Amino acid sequence: MKRIVATAAVPILALALAGQAQAQSPASAERTTETVPMLNALGDSTAWRSYKSRFVSDQGRVVDTANGRISHSEGQGYGMLFAVAAGDRDAFQRIWGWTRANLMVRNDALLAWRWEPDKRPGVADTNDATDGDILVAWALAEAADAWSDEGYRLAGRRIAVDVAKGTVLFKAEGGPLLLPGMAGFSAEDRMDGPVVNLSYWVFPAFTKLAALAPEFDWARLNAVGLDLVLHARFGEAKLPTEWIAMRGGTPKPAEGFPATFSYNAVRVPLYLAMAGHADRRAYEAFAKLWAEPDPAGLPIVDTASGQVTGRLQEPGYASVAALVACAASGTPLPAGFAEPAAAENYYPATLHLLALVAANTRYRSCLGR
Repeated sequence: MKRIVATAAVPILALALAGQAQAQSPASAERTTETVPMLNALGDSTAWRSYKSRFVSDQGRVVDTANGRISHSEGQGYGMLFAVAAGDRDAFQRIWGWTRANLMVRNDALLAWRWEPDKRPGVADTNDATDGDILVAWALAEAADAWSDEGYRLAGRRIAVDVAKGTVLFKAEGGPLLLPGMAGFSAEDRMDGPVVNLSYWVFPAFTKLAALAPEFDWARLNAVGLDLVLHARFGEAKLPTEWIAMRGGTPKPAEGFPATFSYNAVRVPLYLAMAGHADRRAYEAFAKLWAEPDPAGLPIVDTASGQVTGRLQEPGYASVAALVACAASGTPLPAGFAEPAAAENYYPATLHLLALVAANTRYRSCLGR
């Protein structure tokens, strides 16, 4: 199998330090990697009202409509972020309240990753999902700033501290790595471990995590993630797989997982754009893959063969491709971008709202503003 790596012997962090020069994208002049406030980032809250009516219960549970109507820490975190972005404190408090009552059942401050409506107890697996933990901590930090509530900040700090202590390998070969969860991904758990997932590096959150828990080196974690985006590229398409083995410090597709670029990995360029990352090289492979819009949907790619093995068909996925084209080359966002589809499932609808937040805060020129 052909693998795209810089060199088999050079650790990831060394590559990051060697590659300081960035190829700036045409849209970079209007954005910065500095944090932008989430409050009111959705502007007109019509999109939020539609999302809330479809996916957020009266109790504050965010429902994954394409996955057995379960809820998970990721969805709760996204819902909390969107509530801040819409200035909807009541919804934020309901979502946070449900999250605390139902997912914070561990012995630490992290969240159980999955809650099932047809089971009692609703949580059968108390392992966490690190991206969900990060999203909730980020949302709490945004809410603390938005509404001057130090209770939110303290809760966010507790989560951020336990993310750093339990899921970040600060002494990993080549620099710190982010485990997808406390259990199942380390070198002790897997022969090819540690195993990472680039979509769990929520790049726009790291500045807020650093403010919550400044005793940890979030900047190094962020830098290693950015370098992995450039070097964990496989096959002729030079795309990351969903799950990446980091044994020895050199990325390769993880054993036991399909070596595909799929629904998780589409968040990688989305998070880069949300963070205002201006290195055009980071977007090139994604922009090339999505250069020609296809009404059948975004392709799922087998990185070994380069073959398209499926499609992400709902319209929210296409919003990520449109945002990447803007970030990479300044391409205007399509008409109707600010009006998400009224009938699609939780995940693509969530991606569209995230892309809309990015457009409103960092890419207004692509919206024609």
